[in-house]
Amino acid sequence: MQNGTDLYALDLGGASFVKACGGPCTEGCVTLARIGADAWALGDSKRPGTEPLRFSTEELAAAGIDPVRFGLNA
Repeated sequence: MQNGTDLYALDLGGASFVKACGGPCTEGCVTLARIGADAWALGDSKRPGTEPLRFSTEELAAAGIDPVRFGLNA
């Protein structure tokens, strides 16, 4: 829970996902979208129908994922 908010209760309807590839994009890419002031959704381009994982900014940083790499502001 982030600031008393369940990250999975946040709506993804208006989320704009951006891709970042670690190698050839034929291998699949990670997608990331800001879904709140301190909330992110992380998806997999090879599995677009799978529900994205949700993280707080702190959790994303602990996982070594930098939104700047996706062209997003942290």
